[in-house]
Amino acid sequence: MTTSPSTSAPARSGGAAGRSPRRDWLALGLLMFPVLLVAVDNTALTFALPAITRALEPSGVHVLWIIDAYPLVLAGLLVSMGSLGDRIGRRRLLIIGSTGFAGLSAATAFAPSAEWLIAGRAALGFFGAMLMPSTLSLIRNIFPEPNRRRMAVAIWAAGFSGGAALGPIFGGWLVEHFWWGAVFLVAVPLMVPLLALGRTFIPESKDPSPGRVDVPSILLSMLVMVPMVYGIKDVATEGPGLTGLGSMAFGLAMGVVFVRRQHRLEHPLLDMSLFRNRVFSMAISANILALFSFNGFILFLAQHLQLLEGLSPSAAGVAMIPALAATVAAGLVVVPLVRKVRPGYVVAAGLAFSATGYTLVAFGNHDGGPALLLAALLVLALGVGTAETISNDLILGSAPPEKSGAAAAISETGYEVGSLLGTAVLGSILTASYQHNLRLPAGLDGMLPGASLHNAGETLAGAMEAAAVLPGPLADAVRDAAAAAFDSGVHVTAAIGLVLMATAAVLAAVVLRKVPKAT
Repeated sequence: MTTSPSTSAPARSGGAAGRSPRRDWLALGLLMFPVLLVAVDNTALTFALPAITRALEPSGVHVLWIIDAYPLVLAGLLVSMGSLGDRIGRRRLLIIGSTGFAGLSAATAFAPSAEWLIAGRAALGFFGAMLMPSTLSLIRNIFPEPNRRRMAVAIWAAGFSGGAALGPIFGGWLVEHFWWGAVFLVAVPLMVPLLALGRTFIPESKDPSPGRVDVPSILLSMLVMVPMVYGIKDVATEGPGLTGLGSMAFGLAMGVVFVRRQHRLEHPLLDMSLFRNRVFSMAISANILALFSFNGFILFLAQHLQLLEGLSPSAAGVAMIPALAATVAAGLVVVPLVRKVRPGYVVAAGLAFSATGYTLVAFGNHDGGPALLLAALLVLALGVGTAETISNDLILGSAPPEKSGAAAAISETGYEVGSLLGTAVLGSILTASYQHNLRLPAGLDGMLPGASLHNAGETLAGAMEAAAVLPGPLADAVRDAAAAAFDSGVHVTAAIGLVLMATAAVLAAVVLRKVPKAT
C-alpha cells in the first residue's frame, strides 16, 4: 500500500542497512514486552484496588488519584515523548523508559502509604509515555516494506489486546496468591529481555534533522492533555459539572495556543502538516471511534454481568475473553485481505461491524441472560480489531519515516482519548437515562438510610446495595426497577453508538476510498 511517497521508500531513517528479516522479527518480539506490560498494567490495577485499600487505608480522594495519576501524566506527555524520540533516537528513549518503568515498578510495589503509591503511579506515567510511541515508531522504521509493516502492526495491536485480556485474570491471580505489590513487581522480569537484548537487535532510528526541543511547547502540550483527560474522567464519574467542563474548556483553549505556536516554529514539537493529510486524519479519527465504541460497550457490559447477572469481576473478565481473542484474530486476518480490498473499505467494514454490535444491543431483548450482550461484544470486537490494525498502519504509512515518533504518539493519544470519551460520553448518558427512568417502589423512606436511598437513585450499584438489606419481595421490586431503568439506558446509549459507528463507517469509505490496495 502506498499512501504517500514516504511509504514506498525502502530506506530506514537511521536504521541499519541489510538487516535480515529474522533479526527484524526478533526485534519485534522484543518490542512486544513493553506493549504487553503497559496493556496488563492498565487493567490489572483494578483487581488490586481492594487489597490496596485494606493494606494502605487510603481516603476516597487517595483512591481516585491512585487510579488517575498514571493516565493523567501519560496522556500529558505522549506527544512530547513521541517527538523527543524522533530527536534523540527511538530505541534510546525506549531503553530509558523501560529502565525507569522497571525500577519504579519495583519501588512502587513496596509503597508504604497511599501518598507514596500515588507518586509512584505518576512517575510510572512519565516513563510509560516513553514506551508505546517508541515501540510503534520503531516498527515503522524496522519494517519499511508495507506488507511486512502491516503484519508487524497487527502483531503489535494483538499484543495490546491480549495484554488487556490477561490483565484482569493475571492481576486477580497475583493478588490472590501473593500481595497487591506483585501487580507492579511483575514489570521487572517482563523488561529484562528488552534491556538485555534491545541494543543488539533493535536498530536505532531518528529524525536526521530534528531541530531543537521547544520546552514551551512541551509545557503547552501538557496543559492541553492533562486538563482534558481530567475533565473527561470527572464528567464520567461525577456527571457534567463546573470542574469537569471547566477543565476541558481550559484544555481546549491551551490547544489553540499550542497549535498556533507550532505553526510559528521552524522546528515544531508536533508537525501540524501531518493533519493536512486526509488519510492520516481519517485514520486517527477511525482509531478514536473504534476505541470509543469498545470502551463504551465494556462500561455497561461489565456492570450488567456483575450487578445483574451476579458474576464476580474475574468471572466477568473470563466471559469477555472470546471477544478479546476475536479482536486479536481479526487484526491478523485482515492483513492479507488488504491485498484484495482497498484498506479504506476494510476500515469502513470494521466500523460497520461495530455498528452491528450496537444494533444487536439497541434493538435486542436483554432479559434472556448475558448471551445477546456477549454475542454483540464479539461482533463489536471483530470490528475493532479490523479497524484498529489497518488504521494504525495507515497512520504510520502516511507519515514520513523521520516523523514516525510523532505519528505514533498521536495514535497513542487517540487510544487514550477514544477510551476516555467512550467511558465519559456513553457513561454519562447511561447514568442520566438510568436516573430519569428509575421508578423505585413506594415505602422505602422508612426502611433505608437517606444515603442508601440516594445512592439507589444515582447508580445501578447503589440500587443493588440497597436491595441487599431489604426484605425479599421489596428487594426484588428494587432490583427489577433498577434493572429496567438500566436496560432503558443501555438501549439509548447503544442507539447513539450505532449512529456514531455507522456515520464513521461511511466517512471512512468516502475519505479513504482512493488509498490503493496493498501490492
